[in-house]
Amino acid sequence: MTARLKLIALDAEDLAVISAHVQDARVQTSDIIWRQRQKRLVVGMNRLDWEQALAGESAPRRLIAALRFDRVLSCKSRHINLGMPDAVLELLGIEFHPTEPPSGSALLMFSGGEALRLDVECLECELCDLGADDLGTSDLGEGTQPPGLDA
Repeated sequence: MTARLKLIALDAEDLAVISAHVQDARVQTSDIIWRQRQKRLVVGMNRLDWEQALAGESAPRRLIAALRFDRVLSCKSRHINLGMPDAVLELLGIEFHPTEPPSGSALLMFSGGEALRLDVECLECELCDLGADDLGTSDLGEGTQPPGLDA
């Protein structure tokens, strides 16, 4: 088992590293949590363990992780229906577009054309693995059920 990741991004280069680790992560819309008063966005996700996959171990595994952005001034979405909490989005990547330093916009892009744009005072992002997806929920976005839920 690989060690749990905890990565922090304070600039665009750091964010590119986090983006590589969250590529192809599955995100349920109910796991996108915007805390306006705290200026924080948290995205719960089920990400592919890229280190394990690239090491050539037999079956790729998924990890439950949290992606957090702090000092967020606004959060805007495109084509994300928060009224469908069970909808699953596939994260393609994250980009940072600076405006007047140190502020800018972080853009989270999803496979179906969905997007989140975060206008930030400055870039403060953290990716933290919470553990392996031992409950088998990693396939829920693909039309299967976790073990033991047979009809």
